[in-house]
Amino acid sequence: MLLAELARTSREVAATSARSEKVAALARLLRTAEPDEASVVVTYLAGRLPQRRTGVGWSTLRERVEPAPAPRLTVREVHKALDRIAAVTGKGAAAERKRLVAELMGAATRDEQAFLLGLIGGELRQGALDALAVEGLAVAAGAPPEEVRRAVMLGGSLGAVARALLAGGPGALAAFRLEVGRPVQPMLAQTAKDVDEALDRLGPCALEEKLDGIRVQVHRMGEDVRVYTRTLDEITGRLPEVVAAARELAVDEAVLDGEVISFGEDGRPRAFQETSSRVGSRLDVAAARESLPVAPVFFDLLSVDGRDLLEMSTAERHEELARVAPAPRRVRRLVAAEPGDPAVREAAREFAEQVLERGHEGIVAKALDAPYSAGRRGAAWLKVKPVHTLDLVVLAAEWGHGRRTGKLSNLHLGARRPDGTFAMLGKTFKGLTDAMLAWQTERLRELAVSDDGWVVRVRPELVVEIAFDGLQRSTRYPAGVTLRFARVLRYREDKTAAEADTVDAVLALRR
Repeated sequence: MLLAELARTSREVAATSARSEKVAALARLLRTAEPDEASVVVTYLAGRLPQRRTGVGWSTLRERVEPAPAPRLTVREVHKALDRIAAVTGKGAAAERKRLVAELMGAATRDEQAFLLGLIGGELRQGALDALAVEGLAVAAGAPPEEVRRAVMLGGSLGAVARALLAGGPGALAAFRLEVGRPVQPMLAQTAKDVDEALDRLGPCALEEKLDGIRVQVHRMGEDVRVYTRTLDEITGRLPEVVAAARELAVDEAVLDGEVISFGEDGRPRAFQETSSRVGSRLDVAAARESLPVAPVFFDLLSVDGRDLLEMSTAERHEELARVAPAPRRVRRLVAAEPGDPAVREAAREFAEQVLERGHEGIVAKALDAPYSAGRRGAAWLKVKPVHTLDLVVLAAEWGHGRRTGKLSNLHLGARRPDGTFAMLGKTFKGLTDAMLAWQTERLRELAVSDDGWVVRVRPELVVEIAFDGLQRSTRYPAGVTLRFARVLRYREDKTAAEADTVDAVLALRR
C-alpha cells in the first residue's frame, strides 16, 4: 500500500465530523491492506507508531525538506525507515536520526510529509483514535465490533488483531482471550467532580484510595512472575520487590492489577517523580532498590488459578483478591452499599478526606456490580481528586503542526517573581478549542517580540487560567518545579500580569 493512500484517508477522516463517515473511510482503506501490512496501517490510522518511541523531536521535524514530486513511498518502506531511526543510539545519534528523517521526508510528497510530521510528532489529530480504528476494522472484516474490541483489549495490540482478522476472518478472534503471561489493556476511570457526584452516578459502590504511583499488571505462573506497565511494556527486571511480593500470594497462577508506590520513613507516599524515576531506571537495580524501595499495592484480580474473572462483578473480584492477597498488599477501601443513606455519604466524604491527608491523589469509586472492562474508560469507575488552578502569564507560544499548522499552540507558562519578572513553569497545548486557538494566535501575534519560525516570544501581558493535577520537581525550569497534566481552562482578560499567581504561591502548593 502506498503511504499516499493512507495519508489521503487520514485527511478524509479529519475533514468529517460524522462518526459513520469516519468509520466508512477507515474500512475502505483497511479492505485494501494486505494482512502482513495491516498491523502497521491500522496503528498509523489510530495516530500511533508501532515503534512507540523514535527519539525524534520537533527540533528535527521542523527542518523542512524539499518534497518528492510524486507518491512512491509504501507503508512497508516507511515502517522500515522508522525502525532504523528508532534503533539509532550512541555517539552522534542525534545527527544520524536527523539524516534518516531527512531521507524519509525527501522521499515523501508534500501531503505525505504533513501526515508523517503529525504521526511522528504525536499530533495526528484526525479523530481516528483506537475506538474508531476498531470500528473501521470490524466493518472491513465483517466482524462484530464488540468482538473486535474485546480481542484488542485481551490481545494487547490493535495491530496484532488486525493482522489476524484480515488474514483469517472473524473466526480468528477466538484466539484472543485472557492468558496469564500476556498483558491486557487496563480498565480506566472517568472523572467525577466530587464524592457526592460519584455516589449519585454509580449507586452501590466501593471507594478506594487513588495512589500516586505507577500502574502495573502482574502475571504469576508458578514461580515465574512478569510485571507490565500501563502501556504493556515489560519491566520485570526493574522491580524485584514486586516479583517477591507476587510469589508470596496464595495462588499458583494469577493476573493482578495495581500500583507500585514508594513510601517515606514517615509512612507517607514519596513524590510521583521519585517513584517514576525508580521504575524507569535501567541502571543498577540493586542500588536503586537500596536507595528507593518500592512496594506493590493491588486493587483488582483478573484471573486466578485458571479462572477468568473479567465478567465477575467488582464485589466478587474483590472477594477473590482478599482471599489471595493479605491486607497490606491491598488498597484501602470503603464500601458504600447504600449511597442514599446520609450517614453513608458522610462516611464516604470522610474517607476521601482521610485519603488526601495520608498524601494520596484522591479516590476511585467503583460500581459494585461492574465487570472488568479491559481497555475501556467506562462509566463504572470514577476518579475524584482535587484539581488545582493557577492564573499564569503566557511568555511564548510554539507554532503548531498537523491540524494546528498556522496556529500558535503550545503555550509557555510563567508565574510572577517578587521582582516582577516571570519564572517559566512548563508548557501546554491541552484544553484548547479551535476557537481558542484562533483567538490566541491573533492576540499573541499582537504581543510578539520575536519569532524564530518555531517559538514566538511575547510581552508578558496575557493571563490564562490553568488547571493541573499537581507539581513535580524539575531541573529544567527555574523555580525547580513544573506542572503535571496542565490544561487551559480560559483566558483571564479581566486580570493583569501583576495579578497573576506568584512563584511563592506555586511552591506553597508543593508544601
